[in-house]
Amino acid sequence: MKFISTLIGFVIFILFFGFALKNTQEVDLHLFLHYELRGPLVLMLLGFFVSGAALGVLALTPTVFRHRRETNKHKTTINTLQSSAQQVTRQPQPDSVITE
Repeated sequence: MKFISTLIGFVIFILFFGFALKNTQEVDLHLFLHYELRGPLVLMLLGFFVSGAALGVLALTPTVFRHRRETNKHKTTINTLQSSAQQVTRQPQPDSVITE
């Protein structure tokens, strides 16, 4: 299995490397206030991909922290219920038999 995943990773690397070699032409990125960035297309695409991934991670951060907080709250509730259940454990009462 490790060999297959290594092989797939190598094939994906070769595909991305070929894509980078095909897209080396210079591009202009026009920003606000007449700023302009000039660089290879591959670096521009890589920069936008990385910034998009970083923004996605930042957008998920509050959700992750909320889920962690809820998980900790549930764990403490479970622990208190288990400890109270252990304290309450008693011997069952025998059934009463009525004989006449």
